[in-house]
Amino acid sequence: MSFLIDSSIMVTSQILFFGFGWLFFMRQLFKDYEVRQYVVQVIFSVTFAFSCTMFELIIFEILGVLNSSSRYFHWKINLCVILLILVFMVPFYIGYFIVSNIRLLHKQRLLFSCLLWLTFMYFFWKLGDPFPILSPKHGILSIEQLISRVGVIGVTLMALLSGFGAVNCPYTYMSYFLRNVTDTDILALERRLLQTMDMIISKKKRMAMARRTMFQKGEVHNKPSGFWGMIRSVTTSAPGSENLTLIQQEVDALEELSRQLFLETADLYATKERIEYSKTFKGKYFNFLGYFFSIYCVWKIFMATINIVFDRVGKTDPVTRGIEITVNYLGIQFDVKFWSQHISFILVGIIIVTSIRGLLITLTKVFLLCHLQQ
Repeated sequence: MSFLIDSSIMVTSQILFFGFGWLFFMRQLFKDYEVRQYVVQVIFSVTFAFSCTMFELIIFEILGVLNSSSRYFHWKINLCVILLILVFMVPFYIGYFIVSNIRLLHKQRLLFSCLLWLTFMYFFWKLGDPFPILSPKHGILSIEQLISRVGVIGVTLMALLSGFGAVNCPYTYMSYFLRNVTDTDILALERRLLQTMDMIISKKKRMAMARRTMFQKGEVHNKPSGFWGMIRSVTTSAPGSENLTLIQQEVDALEELSRQLFLETADLYATKERIEYSKTFKGKYFNFLGYFFSIYCVWKIFMATINIVFDRVGKTDPVTRGIEITVNYLGIQFDVKFWSQHISFILVGIIIVTSIRGLLITLTKVFLLCHLQQ
């Protein structure tokens, strides 16, 4: 009976995580895109749900929630499913999506998708050669063999995310990195943008009037043919007519300038909003967190470097040491060993979540800028 109750709790939590991942994908990641790939949404939501479920099982293991046999059973199921998604489903669909966008390979996209997936599996398997993760006790496609390689890739990605978060978090939340933006700067840039747009409109009007004049005079139907005729039409123009090629080049240059001015204006508005946000209570709170996590990350990097250089083994982390100093100074009864593990776990979780969140937001901005420039 307890196993059924534990299973119902896990299934309910997975459904809730799936719905939250679906809403996050729709409302946050791809809210500005009209193209919807429902397979991508399902894969993202399922991966998000099983990842959160495994994180939930870790918390249940620490707190002693649910039966141990139920936790082990659901841990094995979640591990098998997420390995199936990460190693087989996601790489295959990425290859299928890449091949589908190539017109020459569109008719045989399933075959070439399989070839891309086999290529991925070859390099994925060869990844384990430099590391001592091969064991003759386990099969080729056993959980131990797969999770060891996924662990190598995951640790590498987490190291990159930690480096990105260590730089992006202070830059995002600390008011020290905000540049001073005034209304005068924004008005001056908007004035330049409006002047550029007026110049584009005036030049396009000249082009339209010149085409109309050429059409009325019959010059459109009597264009010279051949290579030398094309060169002559570009380099020379009739008396009183406009050089349309030169004007079109000027319009293209002005449109590129207007695009850059628009992006700079949007960046100034975003910076101004960050300045106004930093003056609020919530902004000051996040500014303090930015300083705190910056000092925490710098201290961890410094101590890790010292331990590597002098071949030391770190026994006490900064959180435990800080709690011990505080408890000894105040002279209160406090279980340092128990609470330091939970506080360290929460801090590491916050750093991981903010790093992934910052990376996703930055990637969304990059894709949005690419979309605007197109």
